[in-house]
Amino acid sequence: MDETAITQYITDTFDGVDLTVADGDTFYFYDPDRTDALDRRLPFATLVTDDRYEQASELHRPSVFRLNIGVGKETYRSLFGPQPAPPGATGIVDTGHDFTALDQILPHPVYAPMSWVCVLNPSAATFETVRPLLAEAYNLAVDRYVRRRARA
Repeated sequence: MDETAITQYITDTFDGVDLTVADGDTFYFYDPDRTDALDRRLPFATLVTDDRYEQASELHRPSVFRLNIGVGKETYRSLFGPQPAPPGATGIVDTGHDFTALDQILPHPVYAPMSWVCVLNPSAATFETVRPLLAEAYNLAVDRYVRRRARA
């Protein structure tokens, strides 16, 4: 799967998705009315293409990108055990994973404590495993949106 195919899957599969592209990275939000202020939106998934914010995944390698997905705590724990402590001085969580590994579902190198997972350059087979994770992240975003609207 490439970045275009992943974006196409997300926008074709999930209603109300608004995406923002900034500096080559793509942020997927649930905002069906496109009325939320940008600073109040939390993406349910992102697709990053460079090392601007952290270097653990070595995204500077040719054609390497990382799909990040914000799943629920229980899903994260079922995949990797308890969430790690926040990143220390290095800015990267200590999980023992090789964050440069391609085509493997991994804890996110920075946001794993918040139940984010990632995969670098997922194959079509790995993307089949990613689909339910994206659906869960999307459903969590919908729930947040509905709760926020109910409080307004």
